[in-house]
Amino acid sequence: MARRLCLVTGASSGIGEALAREFASHGWDLALVARREERLRDLAEELKAKHGVDSLVITADLAEEDAPEKIVSEIEKAGRQVDGLVNNAGAGQPGSFAELDWQTHERFLRLMVTAYVRLAHLVLPGMKARRFGRIINVSSVSALLPSANAHTRFSGTLYPGAKSLLIKFSEALALEVENDNIHVTALCPGYTFSEFHDVNGARQTVSKLPKFWMLTAGDVATAGYDAVTRGVVTRVPGAWYKFLVAMAKVLPDPVGRALMRAQEKRMARQAQATAAG
Repeated sequence: MARRLCLVTGASSGIGEALAREFASHGWDLALVARREERLRDLAEELKAKHGVDSLVITADLAEEDAPEKIVSEIEKAGRQVDGLVNNAGAGQPGSFAELDWQTHERFLRLMVTAYVRLAHLVLPGMKARRFGRIINVSSVSALLPSANAHTRFSGTLYPGAKSLLIKFSEALALEVENDNIHVTALCPGYTFSEFHDVNGARQTVSKLPKFWMLTAGDVATAGYDAVTRGVVTRVPGAWYKFLVAMAKVLPDPVGRALMRAQEKRMARQAQATAAG
């Protein structure tokens, strides 16, 4: 009997790569998707040697409108079916909302929202027919906390809203398919060591954060796999971020926003002091 296969988007680095490793360590075959083919092939060879699993390598840009259909088509042509889905591909969109052109925002939404929902829609009928499925939508702890100016500066004005949609989508879908042995999890990490912060220009700021703010991609992946296996709908990795989310639920919104502003001012003063030194 063929091993189950998990489709992982954004698998060439960071959390996506770590989730691919996590699924492989539990005996899943993989469909690895990203734009960088060489990295995917290197990862596929490594996972084959280490865990004996097979991987399909599919290069695609999830910001392109027909990417989800092409990805699923390639998997089906290879004679495989999708038993697990990790929606992880994404990027920040630095800059203010009004200054960026609409084409940029539209591309961002296709990458961060439409592709996630479309892939789930494409693979869900097969999961329901086989009465088995595991879906992880990689969201963000920023969707559970008051918005901060850093979202506009580094990730974009639409970022927390897009990530919030993924949480509510995951919650609603989990209810819909709970009797079909299909588990859906919104994975909500905070700051994580990855290339994401290099791409969006946040590396210098992030590097000044206390160590307990930073998660490893491996820890995030382990938390995500555990959550989706056990049917936990929303998972926030890391004790510090669990504490922040709990506080955000208790504090009135104006107080939470005020605390966020105060933290931003402290970080700005630290950056100025570092520059002056």
